[in-house]
Amino acid sequence: MARLAAFRGEVPVGAVLVRDGVMLAEGHNRTVTRSDPTAHAEVEVIRAAAARQGDWRLEGATLFVTLEPCAQCCGALVLARVARVVYGASDPKGGMAGSLGNLLQDPRLNHRAEVVPGVLGADAGKLLREFFKLRR
Repeated sequence: MARLAAFRGEVPVGAVLVRDGVMLAEGHNRTVTRSDPTAHAEVEVIRAAAARQGDWRLEGATLFVTLEPCAQCCGALVLARVARVVYGASDPKGGMAGSLGNLLQDPRLNHRAEVVPGVLGADAGKLLREFFKLRR
């Protein structure tokens, strides 16, 4: 439970963006902190990595995230040309990388990403369940 304190009311979703073994950016949800509904972990790392490299194209990068990305985040990942998305817990209520749909691999879009679901999914799911149990 102490590990949840670091998120200060934010849903505990973290993300890391890596290319060629180098971390481009890391982040976590900041929707509460920033009063910004778009400040999801995935968007935070996309923004930071693009700013760091001076280019919005993140080709060849892999995103690691604790929770299956939502529609907004999948859209941003497609636009940024992220090559691969690895996530932990599935999100049956909002996940768009396999649960409700799959924007990351929709053949109608100009870019598709490889999706690797369920990596450390039990651990990530437990963390999220603990968080929501404390909020009730």
